[in-house]
Formats: sequence, C-alpha cells, structure tokens
Amino acid sequence: MPKNKVQEVIFTILMVFVMVYAMICYNIAVETGGMTNLVFLHAFRELLIRGPMDFFLVGGLAKKAAFRIVNPEKDNPFHLVLAISAVSVLLMCPLMSLAATLLFKHAGVQIVAVWFETTAKNFPMALLWQLFFAGPLVRFVFRHLMALVQPREKAAVTEEA
Repeated sequence: MPKNKVQEVIFTILMVFVMVYAMICYNIAVETGGMTNLVFLHAFRELLIRGPMDFFLVGGLAKKAAFRIVNPEKDNPFHLVLAISAVSVLLMCPLMSLAATLLFKHAGVQIVAVWFETTAKNFPMALLWQLFFAGPLVRFVFRHLMALVQPREKAAVTEEA
C-alpha cells in the first residue's frame, strides 16, 4: 500500500487504468455483442473521459468511507483493502454507468431506467473484477515497482550523507 502522496498518486493511476479500462472494454463488448480487437482501441478514447472522473472524484471519497468502516490501527490490513475496494465499486459503478448512459446509450426519455439497467449489469462484473483481478494485480505491480525505486532512493540518501 502507498506510504506517501507520490506513491498514492502512482497507485491510483495504476488502479484507475486497470479498473476503468477493463470496465469500459466490458461495456463496449456488451453493447457490440462481444469482444473484438477494436474494443481495446475504442476503450482508450473513453478512458480519457472516464479515467479522470475516478481519479479526482471517487478515489478520495472511497478511502474516507473505508476508514469509517475499518480502523487500520486495530483491524487486519486486508480488511482495509476489502473496504476500499468495495466502497470504490459502490461509488464508481453508478457514476460510470450514468456517464455511459448519458454519453453512449442514447436513452432518450428512458435515462433513469437505462442507467439502472446499466448499473445492474456493471456492478457484479466491477466488484468481481476489482476483488479478484484488478486489486491483486495492481498491488503486485505497485509492490514490485516500489521495490525497484526504493534501492535507488536509499543509495541517494547514503551518497548525500
């Protein structure tokens, strides 16, 4: 887990990319009837719209809410990871589904109904993707990335002394 603001930004960027990009691919595949190579390309365009939404809006809110549920000093650290993951999906799924409804679904007067339907389709996928793939993958990559960076930081501190 991140230990300072720079690490927090790096971790959040990784998580936003893996989580949001995958969910965009999922939504495009559902709309078009299946996965194709073009889905991956089209998803990058949407990532530019939806990625900042997660980065700036939901990340901080999810952490604040998770810290109300779990006390990191008393509870198992894994419970904090689960709480942040669950709250992130709980906040992001309806927000991203609303964005998809407004931008791409052409819902007309059925906006609320299409938004609810889109949220219902996205929620199970988002929660499972977050808990079983995106979360573990990003934590693995982040841990190894920080292990590569930290020896250089320690060497720089030693040379200055």
